[in-house]
Amino acid sequence: MAISEAIRFRLNGREVEARGVDPNTTLLHWLRASGLTGSKEGCAEGECGACAVALVETGPDGRTRYEAINSCLFLVAQAQGREIVSVEGVAPSERALHPVQEAMARGGGSQCGYCTPGFVVSLFAEYYRGEEGPLDEESFAGNLCRCTGYRPIRDAAHELATIRRTRSEADDAHRERLAAPAPESKSFAYAASTRRFHRPTTLAEATALLAHEPELTIVAGGTDVVVDINQRHVRHAAIVSLDRVAELRGVRIGESAIEIGAGEPLARLEERLHGTIAMFDQLLPLFSSRLIRTRATLGGNLVTASPIGDSPPVLLALGAEVVIAGPNDDRAVAIDEFFAGYRKTALAKGELVRAVRIPRPLPGIQRFYKVSKRRMDDISTVAGAFAIDVDARGVVTSARLAFGGVAATPIRARRAEAALIGKPFGHAAIGSAVVAARGELAPIDDHRGSAKYRRAMIGALLEKLVADESETVATR
Repeated sequence: MAISEAIRFRLNGREVEARGVDPNTTLLHWLRASGLTGSKEGCAEGECGACAVALVETGPDGRTRYEAINSCLFLVAQAQGREIVSVEGVAPSERALHPVQEAMARGGGSQCGYCTPGFVVSLFAEYYRGEEGPLDEESFAGNLCRCTGYRPIRDAAHELATIRRTRSEADDAHRERLAAPAPESKSFAYAASTRRFHRPTTLAEATALLAHEPELTIVAGGTDVVVDINQRHVRHAAIVSLDRVAELRGVRIGESAIEIGAGEPLARLEERLHGTIAMFDQLLPLFSSRLIRTRATLGGNLVTASPIGDSPPVLLALGAEVVIAGPNDDRAVAIDEFFAGYRKTALAKGELVRAVRIPRPLPGIQRFYKVSKRRMDDISTVAGAFAIDVDARGVVTSARLAFGGVAATPIRARRAEAALIGKPFGHAAIGSAVVAARGELAPIDDHRGSAKYRRAMIGALLEKLVADESETVATR
């Protein structure tokens, strides 16, 4: 593949070119260096949303749409061939405001103004999501206002639902743009000085690159790797971006398993799998914000191998397996064997996660709980995922109880599982499981929570499981 000396993409309706830019550079830094300073850097890790921009993408339904993302976690080289709207491109002209901007200004939705561009872009993307009903408040939950001006911002969102329904579509260039397809993905290679960037679009390309150069830094959604670039000033000699590899995308629901592409963004899993896997419906709204989930991937959350990752306990409870691609054929590894230690996995050099398979039929009882200092958009102190089957008499026939945040890796409570098997599901059985879990698990101490607190939460979550299930049965 020829190495390009420039990154080219469409920004606010015009073609732009970036030359001599380090592949480690984020889109946010490039925008600001180019004079487009509306996008702000607040946290450099995707928590505040002040840097939000909108990508023109194809949704799961095949329609073109705007997707708001954090530009601080998006490498400028990943913009190659794509189409982007920054806050400077939202207004239809220098003398007219977009309805989102009008609603924000009219309702006093801006105080110090630092966060305002990010809120505008998130609301802009949501404004074009549909025609009926209110704007989804979760669409701007990833935008932080330190002046605590949320009420007028929320009021603006509610007002926009009416404006969207009644406003004429004439002369709305942004809506007209959605009538045409989003840009197609093409393979791309770029170099500046001694550093390189590769974006394959097929699995064969990706595995060939990794076979030739196993030390390449892999990035997909960038929600982990790019944080290190921003905050720890890590600079990678060569990066391979997997966010356009077709074989890593999509969801396939079969008779015996549900296969999820490792590169499918979590926000799309919410759309594709809603109502299919109960534990995913419980997990995904708690998995950071939509700005993060629009880019973050299931494969990335596994490969980071964090003991407090949100998805591993769920996948452990569901008995998933990880499909690994490498220089030779695929190989499948049970999720129980995937985590080899703190921040270590079963991946060998040159391998990558292609998919995750969840066996069917799914367990009858599925619950995911996350204990954190904030109810939403926070790192977990303890997470619990519980999958249980009972027979017609209510006796437990199978149980998988998984926890995150209590050891160096996500872990199953096997003694607690055994304590449940063969017993009627209820408070007595759970009581035995709590005793077993507290005996076999040795929680860690850190700044998020003491070992004593975590041990208490292990029991509390299991007790919550039976309480919630009893309440569900009683309301049927």
